[in-house]
Amino acid sequence: MEYDSTTDTLKHIMVVSSLVNQIIHRLIIRAEDHDNSKLYPPEKEIFDEYTPKLKETTYGSDEYKQYLSEMQVALFHHYKTNTHHPEHFKNGVNDMNLIDIVEMLCDWKAATLRHDDGDIYKSIEINTKRFGLSEQLAQILKNTLTFLKW
Repeated sequence: MEYDSTTDTLKHIMVVSSLVNQIIHRLIIRAEDHDNSKLYPPEKEIFDEYTPKLKETTYGSDEYKQYLSEMQVALFHHYKTNTHHPEHFKNGVNDMNLIDIVEMLCDWKAATLRHDDGDIYKSIEINTKRFGLSEQLAQILKNTLTFLKW
């Protein structure tokens, strides 16, 4: 009798589907919980003051960096609490997992929408230097933006 791969292929499809659904489930949890720490002290009061100021600045500018330095109490807590920030980890992006990376990219895109001159491609360029992203990861992020038409 000749081998028919249908059963094995259908089993493989079901396993991959289950694994992809596990990732989707984790992303849904991340989407629902994203940045909740900003709603409570010590972050809320500081973000109340600085979010409007940051909106008026260009990402990566000296003024933007100055505001970040003034926000250290909130940012330290925020980074400690949220794994989608490279600052959360001792080795930055190198310690992140793929779920963290996906949430980070979504966060970066959303942040560009808060700035009058926001540009996600410019953000990736700046953050590649800021966080020491590899050229390969930076290109994957750009490919994802293109794929999603962001």
